[in-house]
Amino acid sequence: MPAAATAAHSEREPELSISRLEVKLCATPPTHLSSQLQPPDTYSYTMASATQASAVLRRSLLYVPGSSTRMLQKSRSLKADCIAYDLEDSVTLSQKPVARQQIREVLSLPRAQGIREQAVRINAVDTGMALADLNEILKAQHVDAIVVPKVNKASDLTFVADVLAASGHPNARSIRLIALIESARAVMDIRSICLSVPQLSGLIFAAEDFSLDLSLTRTPSLTEFLFARQTIVAAARAYELDGGAIDLVCTDFRDTGEGGALVRECRDGNGIGFKGKQCIHPSQTEVVERLFAPQEERVRDAVRLLCAEKHAERQGRGSWTLDGKMVDRPVIEAARKVLEKAQLAGLETERFWREFRDVTPE
Repeated sequence: MPAAATAAHSEREPELSISRLEVKLCATPPTHLSSQLQPPDTYSYTMASATQASAVLRRSLLYVPGSSTRMLQKSRSLKADCIAYDLEDSVTLSQKPVARQQIREVLSLPRAQGIREQAVRINAVDTGMALADLNEILKAQHVDAIVVPKVNKASDLTFVADVLAASGHPNARSIRLIALIESARAVMDIRSICLSVPQLSGLIFAAEDFSLDLSLTRTPSLTEFLFARQTIVAAARAYELDGGAIDLVCTDFRDTGEGGALVRECRDGNGIGFKGKQCIHPSQTEVVERLFAPQEERVRDAVRLLCAEKHAERQGRGSWTLDGKMVDRPVIEAARKVLEKAQLAGLETERFWREFRDVTPE
């Protein structure tokens, strides 16, 4: 990056951080979530709504080709955290004008009940087609997010943000951006990418293009991607991107059984901190969303610990033990995060509050 650009970027980083905070504060519901994670003194618990507009839950991100009328129609009957209507890889050059129009028409319809977030993957800024994509899809009312592919530098996102700002779309300020990280350059420049625009809501790792860039061969272990994947996860957390990081596509889309590639990849991705996974077939979404939601045992343990924490707080104890293990603030906050995600995913937790209402610290 030229020296002048570097200086300008450094000068505006605090402003960008404040802007991101302002966006989050505006989206925060009136009742602070932490007050909903613990039951009141009577331990009667009413689960918070899992469908708040401000919540971003992207366990699955399913691509749907914008050039296929049949698939576009079918998508409205699907259940998925995020559907990304595609204008990029799945659409041939000659079909892109038709795909733009068809996606605009779909996103102008009343919202489908099973879809939490409606996104569009545009063409990369460097192709020269992104502006035409944005001009057409921003005529639709129900656009929640823009997936920007091949983000190599901060300016790829500022271009899209500038178009949004000038579009006159009634929801321009709330449309989120999701960046696809597909190259060594993007991984090395991840900090400036994350600080580029306050609308940035998440990062996606694109394994196939990353393999092409580095001349790698993808293996079942995925160890060749470990550095890049961990870098993306850490960046999404460090820069407080509310949608987190989304993991690579499982290309063997028919292998959805318990011992198959999709399950193995989901557990691996969840284990290193990804919040969800890209999907290329509707049969993948149920498995992905189940494995990227907190498992019942973890939710049960979290509620049990928070019930004990309520007693500890009354006793004025900052650190205490439960089942022979020390519990302090980081452990409590981890339990809150598990419960928060369970709530967003619509998992039932009230029975656990009733079951463990009398659990006390040792």
